[in-house]
Amino acid sequence: MPPAQTTLPRSDYRDAMARLGAAVNIITTDGPAGRAGFTASAVCSVTDEPPTLLVCLNRTASVYPAFQANGVLCVNVLAAGQQGLSTLFGGKTPMDERFAASPWSALVTGAPVLEAAAVSFDCRVVRSTAVGTHDVLFCEAVAIRSADKAQGLVYFDRRYHDLLAA
Repeated sequence: MPPAQTTLPRSDYRDAMARLGAAVNIITTDGPAGRAGFTASAVCSVTDEPPTLLVCLNRTASVYPAFQANGVLCVNVLAAGQQGLSTLFGGKTPMDERFAASPWSALVTGAPVLEAAAVSFDCRVVRSTAVGTHDVLFCEAVAIRSADKAQGLVYFDRRYHDLLAA
């Protein structure tokens, strides 16, 4: 007989997830629906053949329509010391002000690539799956740009932590 299902309290789950350290990313898009970006830690590799990662995006987010319509995105992995940029893209700051805070370029898809990122994955969204309040976007990387210096920014226990190579 299968075990009885219980409902895990949302606060318990969120508190536990705060202990799952994750890279801090700014996800960007540009195209017919306009330029948009948001901060996310819900990003991970899926497979290297074809090179695919996933990004989770809340369907109620103000940027959702732009990402859905454009079909391209760039995962810009933040480097040590870029907490301010994360906060800027994670809040209610107008989109033009977000992008004015740092230099950007483009690779293949036209999605904005953060010049100072630790690494950027320029992607086409190849599939989307709805799970609860979010869409899981499966993204095939078509170009990558890496910084010369290995450093990173992680979010753990509701705080930012810089990672510097020895």
